[in-house]
Amino acid sequence: MIVCPNCNHQNPDGAVQCEACYTPLPTMTQCPNCGTTVQADASFCGQCGFNLKTLEAESHIATAVSSPMSADASMPALLAIEPLVLPDPLVAPPSPILTEETVAELMSTPLVPSVVSPSISSTTQLQNQSGRLLHLQTNVVIELPQGLPVVHIGKPNDRIPPDIDVSGFPNSEIVSRIHADIRADSDAYYIEDVGSSNGTYVNNVPLQLGNRHRLRPGDRIALGKGDKVSFLFQMS
Repeated sequence: MIVCPNCNHQNPDGAVQCEACYTPLPTMTQCPNCGTTVQADASFCGQCGFNLKTLEAESHIATAVSSPMSADASMPALLAIEPLVLPDPLVAPPSPILTEETVAELMSTPLVPSVVSPSISSTTQLQNQSGRLLHLQTNVVIELPQGLPVVHIGKPNDRIPPDIDVSGFPNSEIVSRIHADIRADSDAYYIEDVGSSNGTYVNNVPLQLGNRHRLRPGDRIALGKGDKVSFLFQMS
């Protein structure tokens, strides 16, 4: 099914425009890694995280390699190389002749010790900020696990166990077992829906499958419709 980005109407696969509001629909394709349906212009697969742009770059390289220069292409004529000219031998400069007057002048010149300033090494300690989620219905704070590139949000299941289990929160029945992922990239966090039944909303705007949203402090995340299971993204 293709979800309309304007009215969220579910259209059949292959539809060009929305059946409800006639908005042009995004072109869909399949992830070559897991087979999940994603938008053709998406950078990553929302199900397995496969980098779709890498596959596109490899396709361009393969096309360039498969189209070598034609055999009958005219090659420029090579220019004749002039014979090398041997350089003149280097002549060492004559050594200075020290006279008695020069030696006396050098002996009378006081030596000034050079002062070497100690190098000051300053170690700057960068404080890596960590993200957390504030559950708005219960005021429970959930720290995002450190060291995980992908944090899975959902409920217990046998395929992808959640790193953040929301089964204990009120109204968790509207949350899918595999609902959304939060990805950590350097000092930024991104959230994406991974095929949930009731959708993922950021600031009341639904996330399209396969699209990522960069989280900023104060963003409101709702798992499912109705804003019944919602979180406030914070940095600490």
